[in-house]
Amino acid sequence: MIDVVDLHIHSHYSMATSKNMDLKHLSNWAKIKGVTMLASGDITHPLWVKELKAKLTDLQNGLFEFNGVRFILSGEVNLIYKQKGKTRKVHLLITVPSFKLLDSINKALSNFGNLSVDGRPSLFVDAETFVKTVSAVSLSVNVIPAHIWTPWFGLFGSKSGFDSIEECFKSETKKIFALETGLSSDPYMNYLVRDIDNFTLISNSDAHSPENIAREANVMKDISSYEDLFKTIKDANKDKFLFTIEFFPEEGKYFGDGHRKCNVHVLPESPIKVVCPVCKKPLTYGVYHRVMEAAHWEKKERENKKIPFVHTIPLKEILSQVLGKGKNTKTVSAKYDFIVNEFGTELNALIFAEEKELYGKLDKEIADAIVLMRKDDVEKQYGYDGVYGKIIIKRRNPVGFFN
Repeated sequence: MIDVVDLHIHSHYSMATSKNMDLKHLSNWAKIKGVTMLASGDITHPLWVKELKAKLTDLQNGLFEFNGVRFILSGEVNLIYKQKGKTRKVHLLITVPSFKLLDSINKALSNFGNLSVDGRPSLFVDAETFVKTVSAVSLSVNVIPAHIWTPWFGLFGSKSGFDSIEECFKSETKKIFALETGLSSDPYMNYLVRDIDNFTLISNSDAHSPENIAREANVMKDISSYEDLFKTIKDANKDKFLFTIEFFPEEGKYFGDGHRKCNVHVLPESPIKVVCPVCKKPLTYGVYHRVMEAAHWEKKERENKKIPFVHTIPLKEILSQVLGKGKNTKTVSAKYDFIVNEFGTELNALIFAEEKELYGKLDKEIADAIVLMRKDDVEKQYGYDGVYGKIIIKRRNPVGFFN
């Protein structure tokens, strides 16, 4: 069985999230997307935990079920603390195999901050102490640094991050085995950095609305339990961990350097690197800049060494481009529903279906667009300082929206 696993989302108790981030909508969209195992999100929030306890069925293997979809208890926390005279803000993902352990975890974490304020709480504790605290409850609790290059909240972020994993976790580094790439980087970019070489890279959606689940995800085979899942990740078992699904990183809203307010954006090789030419204030360094500063390897040294990955564009974005209509219009929604019905899931159409099946069931222009996406044959307009980039499929047939 092929498992599509998304380990990082949020509930409707997190700030700036859809009111539909509940189990009903999440499970329905998991089926539409093709996700077989989905994070619960926000496991530190008492009201969401109460809801999860009432509605999830315990499968007795560290996983849970609702409406035919398996769930894993997972949530994100924001650590805020001072280290070496600098304020650090680091987002971490935690996973737990049972509600009994979760109750103990939340009791311990409540000493560091108010868990009721937000689904992603701010905890005033350093990363080393945090890992010690949750590990003291159980070694089956996993800690995974989230979107590690994001400027303000990533482990390597330019605004408040660190220059190495050991600098962040100190004596607890040995308990960290995986890193989340985030939307603004892909595995190839990460594996150019020697410090990352011994960690497995995973990719998750960090979704704030149900339609965005699995925009990044992990594709595995025959995952039978919580323990099996994390052993597969820790061992980077290529027989079971098949590949990750990635945004084109240029589409991520922190890929390039820039200033959103001044409409200034550059890449590191451009002459403007530090100061905004409009307001004269420092630019927000993007992920690409930070990765290139830390890179140690040449491309040829990194090929075929790690878990493979594929880039995708959400199906509604592809249809919007091909049809020349907004992605939330009735035209695009109707075509989206038709394709999902024909192929079973969105990800089946985007990734798994054979080309002959695409051309047999879809309009040629749509099939062409999916095939070009699979070949990375796209035009990239990179994001910067909170502004999402855009990936444009370079259609060769001058019909409709493109030339």
